[in-house]
Amino acid sequence: MATKAEAAAAGLLAMLTLGGCTSSVSGVAAPPSSTSAVPELVARSKDLSLQGIDPCRLLTAAQLTELKENGAPRQAPPRDGPTCAFDVDATAPSYTYYLETITTADVVDWLSGARHKTSMTQQPVSVPGFPALVNFAPSNGIQDCEALVGVAPGQTLRAETAPDDSSFSQEQLCDMATNVAKMAVETLETLR
Repeated sequence: MATKAEAAAAGLLAMLTLGGCTSSVSGVAAPPSSTSAVPELVARSKDLSLQGIDPCRLLTAAQLTELKENGAPRQAPPRDGPTCAFDVDATAPSYTYYLETITTADVVDWLSGARHKTSMTQQPVSVPGFPALVNFAPSNGIQDCEALVGVAPGQTLRAETAPDDSSFSQEQLCDMATNVAKMAVETLETLR
């Protein structure tokens, strides 16, 4: 038979064990929640429709020079909307920027809607005044990265950087795609 001291110690141990699941200690991180959180995007400050916009007109001559684009912008096969390719291949490393005007999907569709893929990583990025995120597959080898900008309800501007080899890190590719997205949004503002 247990003594009073043993019984009290067992009771205290049971309380600590059960209480540990719900209590928090200052300075100790709480365990991650079991539900995966959808990243929050900033609110759109204005709407910029992509209806009737040629993606090959979304980068100015000055922007193309800054990007070191060395050929004429060319129409590319569309995935979800009209697409334009901008080649940077005069010297190594070579890569291509793509701009696509999507008028059939909202940017949140990539976070939690029909276009969301659990195999992809989505992270919010800053495109002043607009909800935006980068979307990429985290794996080894040649990667690409796309920046998606919600320019209007149900409309998304996609800017993608696709390298020809593995000269760039995933972070560099996403930074490059985000930079092109910002430039295209600046140009789109002048067209609207």
